[in-house]
Amino acid sequence: MATNPYTSSLLPSSFSSTIKSTQTTRFISIKTNKPITKSTINCAALQSSSLLHFPQTINKPSQQHPHQPLQWNLLQRAASTALDMFETALISRETNTPLPKTSDPSVQISGNFAPVPEQSVKHNLTVTGTIPDCINGVYVRNGANPLFEPVAGHHLFDGDGMVHAVTIDGNSVSYSCRLTKTHRLVQEKELGRPVFPKAIGELHGHSGVARLALFYARSLLGLVDHSKGMGVANAGLVYFNNRLLAMSEDDLPYHLKITPSSDIETVGRYDFSEQLTSTMIAHPKIDPVTGEMFALSYDVVQKPYLKYFKFSKNGEKSPDVEIPLPVPTMMHDFAITENFVVVPDQQVVFKLQEMIKGGSPVVYDHNKMSRFGILSKTATSSDDMIWVDSPETFCFHLWNAWEEPETNEVVVIGSCMTPPDSIFNECDENLESVLSEIRINLTTRKTAKRRILKQSEQVNLEAGMVNRDKLGRKTQFAYLAIAEPWPKVSGFAKVDLVTGEMKKFLYGDNRYGGEPFFLPSDSNSDKEDDGYVLAFVHDEKTWKSELQIINAVTMKMEASVKLPSRVPYGFHGTFISSKDLVQQATQ
Repeated sequence: MATNPYTSSLLPSSFSSTIKSTQTTRFISIKTNKPITKSTINCAALQSSSLLHFPQTINKPSQQHPHQPLQWNLLQRAASTALDMFETALISRETNTPLPKTSDPSVQISGNFAPVPEQSVKHNLTVTGTIPDCINGVYVRNGANPLFEPVAGHHLFDGDGMVHAVTIDGNSVSYSCRLTKTHRLVQEKELGRPVFPKAIGELHGHSGVARLALFYARSLLGLVDHSKGMGVANAGLVYFNNRLLAMSEDDLPYHLKITPSSDIETVGRYDFSEQLTSTMIAHPKIDPVTGEMFALSYDVVQKPYLKYFKFSKNGEKSPDVEIPLPVPTMMHDFAITENFVVVPDQQVVFKLQEMIKGGSPVVYDHNKMSRFGILSKTATSSDDMIWVDSPETFCFHLWNAWEEPETNEVVVIGSCMTPPDSIFNECDENLESVLSEIRINLTTRKTAKRRILKQSEQVNLEAGMVNRDKLGRKTQFAYLAIAEPWPKVSGFAKVDLVTGEMKKFLYGDNRYGGEPFFLPSDSNSDKEDDGYVLAFVHDEKTWKSELQIINAVTMKMEASVKLPSRVPYGFHGTFISSKDLVQQATQ
């Protein structure tokens, strides 16, 4: 694997002065929009320098001497050269147009959002405090970590998947991080530069159409192969049927393995023994009682735009259930109850034709009515699916759902985000993520929505979870990231979903983290909050990272693990017990 990236050199200007003078650095200026003077939270904007600092040993694509694989014939080599010239002209044209913050690399991967090199296993890490005996296994967390310097637009979600693993055996702790070797990454590494289009950062407007045409021309000529997926596997992680799966909703999962030495290996793209032939979203749900896994698959090009399926605890897939939708809808997440799956059909949709008009294919459709679909977990068709309107509801994530038979309601807990497309399209409105309870009455076919926190206590709560042993059943607590100043995470909140009482754990000045992961002490405990919260925390003063372990009952830190390298802010994680580690499947 090439060593890396331009990574740890993407530092804020206040830190760059501490770099040793012996380091040779390249400076690449990337144009940005004019600064906004009013005080607003601008969709995924970060306060950082517009100058990116890249060391010379980075994975930087060469436009002058592109690498051409030896197996290409003369026609392919000539075609490759011609297409490279076209791409160079396209990039040159793009640099004359300021990028929106949602696709500007100097914003999207600045500071500790910047990528890092892979790290082989480091053992015997320093532990402050005492790690509880019940925490024995490996905590893994996924994130976006681009291998190559972006040549054009780049959104945080576009980066290659990297998994960070902390293995705990008593107070003996190890750490490693590895890129997931997707088919996309393997091909780009061989070519020595990025060639696959970036779904959010590049595919907008006329240049997006040109990039798609360029990519499929390369594909038709055999210069790249997209037949085995184009995904980055950078979002979700789930341990199911003795396999750790890394996922992004644009591809099949990738099977990873934690080795006996605590390293991470990519086994390969996983199709459940040829049972899965379509993409799978990054947030499948495992029923804690039955052990079954439930999932959705959505398509942005052709019908059916949405499918539902499940797996037995042994990995046997059910037939697809096609769910008719009038337009392709972005469904990053969904929920399960004891008997139902809860499908959000919301106002963020895909309209590829908008690219021809010069716009983004990810569109906030103001005229569409948001709704929830309720479908039996055992359904073999969508004929009996119940759709209930829920006006002005957009939940990027749903934390839990359960049934209340006495009122014939399904209760959904989610963070309702406004504006709905603020993560993808630049806007001037303040972003707000409101923890909400949505009651879906299956008799009246109406919904009622309420804020769980008092208006006076409103904070943006975005990434997190409930006790996964209670998933699909009524839960009292949720553990959610305090996403402020957006999109950074300054701590996490333990929220009583009934009373709205909120207890905060803050990381401290200039210290930020990501998704809090709740790990139960004992799955048989009568106390739902009997457990610990694990979270990566980064100190932007010292540029050091650590894993913190917080008692979920007392909300006090029990232990922290000093990590040997920086851990960028990332996405979702899971925990694999030591017992499960020894039972991992090899293929």
